[in-house]
Amino acid sequence: MKRMIGVALLAVTGLALLSGCKKDPLQNMTEDESRIYITNRDSTAAFASYKTYSIVDSVSVIDNNRLTEKGTTSWDLQVLTAVRNAMQARGYMRVANTQSPDLGINVSRLYNTTTNVVNFNDYYGGYGGYYDPYYWGYSGYGYNFPSYGIYQSTEAALSIDLLDLKNASANRTIKGVWNGLIRGSGIFRSTAVQSQVQALFDQSPYIKTVQ
Repeated sequence: MKRMIGVALLAVTGLALLSGCKKDPLQNMTEDESRIYITNRDSTAAFASYKTYSIVDSVSVIDNNRLTEKGTTSWDLQVLTAVRNAMQARGYMRVANTQSPDLGINVSRLYNTTTNVVNFNDYYGGYGGYYDPYYWGYSGYGYNFPSYGIYQSTEAALSIDLLDLKNASANRTIKGVWNGLIRGSGIFRSTAVQSQVQALFDQSPYIKTVQ
């Protein structure tokens, strides 16, 4: 199956012209400018042949490749509404999942948490504490700390998937025909929902049906 991938990064323009300025543009980007929009489509899919769609009623919360819950927060519902509006604007009709929709839409919040080891000596150069040991009544003693510590970091993303249900029976499988992925800062802010979903669809003008 042929795939076509598109990537858009909202970055500061004129970066080369700003090289002599005091501020580093990459260190002063807004949350909107930091986001990356990735779209991946099946180039063999005829999007105009699909007429109807059905969308899930909750957002899948996937943590380290494991489904943990079905999200129905106000933010989750905002995303689902934004996707429905985008599909309607492209000419698709929403139907119930029992009415044999041509397309199925999944929406997911993705979290990937990793555990890492840090060497404190690399950061603090033998830090020995700010208080003198005499304060605690231990004259002649020194401080001794573990050299290594553990920290966790979590990366998050929003994923929207379009599935070909129209041809599922013939293919004996449900094939994904499009995926939109958003990464970056503040992606789970309510004020960013509409613009983020719209950015993915703007990057995918082929998602439309003939009127």
